[in-house]
Amino acid sequence: MHFTLGEVATLLGFGAVALYFWQALRVRELALQAAKRACVADDAQLLDDTVSVGRLSLSRDAAGRWRFWRQYRFEYSYDGEQRVAGTVIMLGQRVEAMVMAERTPTLH
Repeated sequence: MHFTLGEVATLLGFGAVALYFWQALRVRELALQAAKRACVADDAQLLDDTVSVGRLSLSRDAAGRWRFWRQYRFEYSYDGEQRVAGTVIMLGQRVEAMVMAERTPTLH
């Protein structure tokens, strides 16, 4: 069996796309775990139990290597009624930042 250069390039391209999607699912899972930990630490409830990618770009890490920079958005609630937006920023497989609004005190 002989493959042409075009067939090999096509197979490598499909392999690269599959690898990217597999890696993206892993990073999304890490972002979801980080959002859950932040909500537990802040006594908040993660709504919908999900994160969604907001932005995607390339950026260099501390060692100067190119990594995918991803901004994931999620929603949480302190009282179960009002939705508040939060953000997890990932560089590669590492959490770079977690952004959550300050909890406003409830006056009775």
